[in-house]
Amino acid sequence: MQKTAHIIGAGISGLSVAVRLANAGFKVAVHEATQQAGGRCRSYFDGATNLTIDNGNHLLLSGNSHARAYARSIGTEAGLVGPERAQFPFVDLKTGQRWQIDLGDGRLPTWVLDESRRVPDTALTDYLKLAPLIWASEETLVGKSIPCEGVLYQRLVQPLLLAALNVDPPEGSAGLAGAIVRETLLAGGQACRPLIARDGLSAVLIEPAVTFLQGRGHSVQLGHELRSFATHDGKVGALNFGGEDVIQISEGDVVVMAVPPRAASNLLPGLKTPTEFRAIVNAHFRVEPPAGSAPILGVIGGVVEWLFSFPNRLSVTISNGDRLVDMPREELAQAIWNDVCKAGGVSGELPPWQIVRERRATFAATPAQNALRPGPVTALKNLFLAGDWTATGLPATIEGSVRSGDRAADLVLAAKR
Repeated sequence: MQKTAHIIGAGISGLSVAVRLANAGFKVAVHEATQQAGGRCRSYFDGATNLTIDNGNHLLLSGNSHARAYARSIGTEAGLVGPERAQFPFVDLKTGQRWQIDLGDGRLPTWVLDESRRVPDTALTDYLKLAPLIWASEETLVGKSIPCEGVLYQRLVQPLLLAALNVDPPEGSAGLAGAIVRETLLAGGQACRPLIARDGLSAVLIEPAVTFLQGRGHSVQLGHELRSFATHDGKVGALNFGGEDVIQISEGDVVVMAVPPRAASNLLPGLKTPTEFRAIVNAHFRVEPPAGSAPILGVIGGVVEWLFSFPNRLSVTISNGDRLVDMPREELAQAIWNDVCKAGGVSGELPPWQIVRERRATFAATPAQNALRPGPVTALKNLFLAGDWTATGLPATIEGSVRSGDRAADLVLAAKR
């Protein structure tokens, strides 16, 4: 008899579990509390700009093997596009200086040996000072592991770690930062080529997964919020969706909970989860990017941190954005647009715009909060956890989300044998 996998949550982690288990022969049922799949990784039509925009500008890298394998499994890896080489242009708004870091296309970080390819005004010895991050523990602070000052830090390390950790880097977990460094800067250009879902996150990572599942006879129910579990003999015995909407869990069936941490702790009392979160602010402007605009531009010395170029729009991401969540929207939009004009080579009055402020975008990647991340196994034998907030060894990223889903699927399949 075919066994059923109930996936609670249709974000990236939940969908990655669902696709893996569907391909492994399970009957899959996805239950999503909201009216749309994708969680914090989705697209929607925005009336203010008259464009389809993403709720966040998520950057993938060519070395994100789990995320790319997930896209490949639903037939959309070609939708992740980027330059042929791992090149990252930067601009300093205070000095006007522009430069490009060229990590090449090799498997070793030989770019640090070439003065023309590394950060201007840096020496090889500056990069060697990052070595403690490589073996740092997750309990150690970044600020206790490396010097958080100097040209290399200001022009590369701080922007990279701020985007990855979503906290001020010195207060972040050195172990999580080290994982990022090992998988990016230390892995050479072949792992660092930037990849962007040019047609939108939903079109590349979400909708095709839903279509994949439904086309093979599996179910994806939206607006189907799990209210509670019933347990029996150390296992989940039933799923209660409210009223008479109760699903019995048969022997051999499994449940994977891939919901935000607050929902997970409500459903599973006593579950330890992160309790502090940081905001990410995104801005979108309906404007044609200048010819030759880089897909992604690092911005130093302003409000803006990363500038993305898409057809018909320029988009901005600002991490650790708690300081901006209560700023008047028009004032914030104008401040960001002023930076976009300087950095992106555009001019003119403020075009149609949209500000998206995710107040609880990610858990705060500090040692204390990282210690609260649970593993995938629970006290209930047939219940597993997935999500970028679980203990993946990475900060809260798309790659971490998919890895958590793959890990949960691996445990389900191991238990089945």
